[in-house]
Amino acid sequence: MPGLLLRTLRGENLSERPIWLMRQAGRYLPEYRALRADKGSFLALVYDSDAAAEITLQPIRRFGFDGAILFSDILIVPHAMGQDLQFLEGEGPSLSPRLIDASLESLSAVPERLTPIYETVAKVKAGLGSGRTLLGFAGSPWTVATYMVAGKGSRDQHETRALAYRDPAGFQAIIDAITGVTIDYLAGQIAAGAEAVQLFDSWAGSLAPAEFERWVIAPNAAIVASLHKRFPELPVIGFPKGAGEKLPAYAGETCVDAVGLDETIDPAWAARALPEGLPVQGNLDPLLLLSGGTELERQALHILDCLAGRPHVFNLGHGIGQHTPVEHVEQLLAVIRGWRG
Repeated sequence: MPGLLLRTLRGENLSERPIWLMRQAGRYLPEYRALRADKGSFLALVYDSDAAAEITLQPIRRFGFDGAILFSDILIVPHAMGQDLQFLEGEGPSLSPRLIDASLESLSAVPERLTPIYETVAKVKAGLGSGRTLLGFAGSPWTVATYMVAGKGSRDQHETRALAYRDPAGFQAIIDAITGVTIDYLAGQIAAGAEAVQLFDSWAGSLAPAEFERWVIAPNAAIVASLHKRFPELPVIGFPKGAGEKLPAYAGETCVDAVGLDETIDPAWAARALPEGLPVQGNLDPLLLLSGGTELERQALHILDCLAGRPHVFNLGHGIGQHTPVEHVEQLLAVIRGWRG
């Protein structure tokens, strides 16, 4: 029988709430830090399928989450498209050549860079056990494009937004190329054993409404439609961080099976505004998890109660912080496990 998470993503409103946390496999865990010290760089870990599978399973062993999220990175897609990728200490990811300076045609695809990721998925699936759901993921085309154009992350995505206004046809070609690779990449993860996938659009909130429609909704709708055609029963979660009042349009037009809420969304508003019966995911502020205490419990219960009328996967509004105490995660789990709708 499918686990609690998969049943919820398929639209069942269960009295128990499944829980997993974005970035649950990572730096806040001492066992991850030990493996990282032994193995070396972040990218080396991602491409070492044995290490990546171990990291993916670490939080499942420690906490018993309902879902295991693949340990990887959204920038594997541009790396496979031919950009050089490095993670610089203290600076974050760096991609070259930047598409603000070079043409898309100048890149030579290296699709074999995706193979270790599929191997990781297969190894996690073999070690996950019954009752847990394996989640694959990819970055959404807009967010991935911001890194490909600027060569790094930025506060307001200025260079990419300006390029999209200045040369919409050229930028459309970039979005279309990312969309095509992403569809195949997610299909490969699914073939290897992923039971649901999430599209991360971390920078969706930087766009004006018309641009949001073109660069967020349209490519995500294309990805979802293609995956649904190939894998009709497989749920796709859309997470357009910062979408705000544009969230109902995103949910309705992309046809995602579940929508992730960031921490700025009022869960009571989401319960009213989103399509009836649509599963939602979220949306505790990661800083509350960092802080712990009675306020953590109060806010978690508030989210649970607000979303009691629809299928709900408990999660954070974004990724767990690296300095989050393990004890606070255990505190949150006790609240979620003790709640009944």
